[in-house]
Amino acid sequence: MVNSAYAGMLFIGDPHLEGRPPGFRRDDYPNAILDKLAWCLDYADNHRLLPAILGDLFDKPRDNPNWVLARLLTMLDREVIGLYGNHDVHYIPQLTDDDSLSLLVKSDRLRLVTGEAPWRGIMAGREVIVAGSSYRQELPFRYEAPCSSSAPLVVWMAHHDILIPGYDEGRIEPREISGVDVVVNGHIHRRLDDIVVGQTRWVTPGNISRRVRSDATRSHVPSVLRLDVSPDGYEGSYVEVPHRPFDEVFHEGVVDATPVEGASAFVSGLAELQARRTSSGAGLMEFLEQNLAQFEPDVSTEIRNLAQEVTSNGSK
Repeated sequence: MVNSAYAGMLFIGDPHLEGRPPGFRRDDYPNAILDKLAWCLDYADNHRLLPAILGDLFDKPRDNPNWVLARLLTMLDREVIGLYGNHDVHYIPQLTDDDSLSLLVKSDRLRLVTGEAPWRGIMAGREVIVAGSSYRQELPFRYEAPCSSSAPLVVWMAHHDILIPGYDEGRIEPREISGVDVVVNGHIHRRLDDIVVGQTRWVTPGNISRRVRSDATRSHVPSVLRLDVSPDGYEGSYVEVPHRPFDEVFHEGVVDATPVEGASAFVSGLAELQARRTSSGAGLMEFLEQNLAQFEPDVSTEIRNLAQEVTSNGSK
């Protein structure tokens, strides 16, 4: 067992680091999210909290820029636990040597927790066990804590499609997990209300990054979940992560929902997108999907292929 001076934990949801701005982000997204992660780690240090990353540290599992990896290796110079998410792995639902996250794990910059290899320590005078299920790893129906002299606080980290009110895409219904006090789930990008089933509380803190221009993203406040431990319980609270206003980090919607008619109008629409282009070509692809039906199939296909080639080369 690890003897520690931690007062609790800080759960960091889905940073989705990558080397270029996604979608309609207009800012320097890679550095913005790295700065947010650095702020979270410093906050954890200053408040004696164990940092825990809930999966999807990366948005792309491989070929991440070396400068991003180098900064992470410098930044993760303390004890950090976590999971891998669906974006951290490539096709098969398990971490491999080719995935960027494996570099952090093998260099002891990030410790993955499982049911068989949990984190154990003392927080605020109480024994705490933190286990977890990474992407596609099964959630248990019961958990028997390792032999202990007292009743530990058991926290389970997860990266799953949990069926929580407000997230209709969920597949796994919250249930009581015997022996588990709290399940903290990543994967879902917005904060949702807690669900309590029996003795188990299910918590969905949402992520610290905003990647998609949508009404849900506009209302989401990037935050981390702080879990303070006491000798006979725990208390959860949210800490807002410094961030810029929505309209400063996202391009405004420049493509009208109504398709433009005629070649000249189509070219004018492309010119407007050129003036407000995104790194990933998100606005371009949306515009094309709305407007290509007016052209002959061969012409539409050629335009679409050309757009995909241009945006793919831009990503490299």
